[in-house]
Amino acid sequence: MSFPGRSVQRAWHLVDASSQTVGRLASSVAPLLKGKHKPTYRPNADCGDYVVIVNAEKVNFTGKKWKEKLYRWHTGYPGGLKQRRAEEMLERKPENILKKAILGMLSRNNLRHKYIEPRLKIYTGPEHPHLSQLPPDVTPLPKHPRNRRGDYHYGFNESYKAEE
Repeated sequence: MSFPGRSVQRAWHLVDASSQTVGRLASSVAPLLKGKHKPTYRPNADCGDYVVIVNAEKVNFTGKKWKEKLYRWHTGYPGGLKQRRAEEMLERKPENILKKAILGMLSRNNLRHKYIEPRLKIYTGPEHPHLSQLPPDVTPLPKHPRNRRGDYHYGFNESYKAEE
């Protein structure tokens, strides 16, 4: 029996982007926007959730991407090809770095433009206006495990010590 999609339950997710790598964060947020974590997922239906991302100005890139990664766009006028480095984008519009990475992981169709894009809310600071939609005891989604960050223990707590 197929799911008609008439009563889609939309949840709100809070994501803290501080000290997270842009691509790894985007790859965990994009399925939430599409609804791939739900058993009622259909690729031709709008069944995703809302995602609120805070601290967008504290994201990280790996390697030399802050100086070498270029964001390009065209103004629509002759000779209007513009480009900025990632560090310049962080100074001017830090939320666009995450938005471009997340939307680049979604297929380009009507679902993306009409339904999925408006459900992505990105804010530069820790404050956001969606406190009434989020549950009162909400905690941000867990960060992607990275051993370089130093605050993740791959299932071991701090008191774990190897037996000699």
